Amino acid sequence: MRRIVGVADMQVSNDPGEVLVTYSLGSCIGIVIYDETARAGGILHYMLPDSSMDRGKAAEKPYMFADTGIPRLFKHSYQLGARKNRIRVYVAGGAEILDQEGFFNIGKRNYMALKKIFFKNNVLIDSENVGGNVNRTVRLEIGTGDIHVKTSGSKEVRI
Repeated sequence: MRRIVGVADMQVSNDPGEVLVTYSLGSCIGIVIYDETARAGGILHYMLPDSSMDRGKAAEKPYMFADTGIPRLFKHSYQLGARKNRIRVYVAGGAEILDQEGFFNIGKRNYMALKKIFFKNNVLIDSENVGGNVNRTVRLEIGTGDIHVKTSGSKEVRI
């Protein structure tokens, strides 16, 4: 069964028959985490780096922001048996799609927010596909832990 992770959304699972997928990662960031032992993982698709720009929106849609979405992704995966020391982390997105001149740098700011949060929490990225000016689609097969990424104009690749 395929479960779609929308924009400003997060899904976790330990159902071996599920596939989580998120589409159109432009300046947004997609974080995929997976614990092979627990066979549990999830995807977060966040849009903006910092919830302080709109606390009301952050309360309503915590997965919209890096600082409110990332901790929830990990906590929900822990509830399914995942452990921080076993989790593999994959990151995609952070492109400059609508802002190719780099005026707002949303993609870079999203990526830097992630790096800052990960550094503070001693989380390492196992693999990433970030930056540039292309959209990406990412999927996670819960049963195997296989992660696939498709960059616009390219074939899908297993990470």
